[in-house]
Amino acid sequence: MVSVVLWFACGVAAWTLLEYVIHGPMSHRFRTFATPLHEVHHLDPHAVFTVGAWIPAATVILAALALFGLRPATIFLLGIAAGFVAYEAVHYRIHFMKPGNLIETRLRLRHLAHHLSPNEIFGVTTPFWDRMFGTEPAPARIRELERAAAQVAPLDGPSNWKRALTMKIARRVDPHWPI
Repeated sequence: MVSVVLWFACGVAAWTLLEYVIHGPMSHRFRTFATPLHEVHHLDPHAVFTVGAWIPAATVILAALALFGLRPATIFLLGIAAGFVAYEAVHYRIHFMKPGNLIETRLRLRHLAHHLSPNEIFGVTTPFWDRMFGTEPAPARIRELERAAAQVAPLDGPSNWKRALTMKIARRVDPHWPI
């Protein structure tokens, strides 16, 4: 049982690095397949869900479970998936809900500071990798950004996850359609 918990926890921790890489280098630093999808969120923060990733992620997880059962690698993958689900919930709450505690307040201020300064602060669920890779602003700068972020009210209305799907489909039909 201890090894199951450890493999799962390692998967959750691995998710935090994957989140940083997808959000930072793959969405902001370099132009990749993730960049246009992420730009939608910066243009309209209502688009907070990574809708296109849910079906492939679920397919991989179900295939791993069917092929390998609950082996360490599958449990590690389940930990990554749990990290992804937690990230989605945290990201939604950051944009749409008033923080309910100090941790939510800190995560919200950091992420909204990223929206004010998109070339830094890539970690949504943890500042760890920003500190490791030097994308954490100096303390005075982060305080300045967080003061500005504190003035941003939670978004009204529903997220536009349906619009995010429509935008993807429309872009395939018309490559000149703006995102």
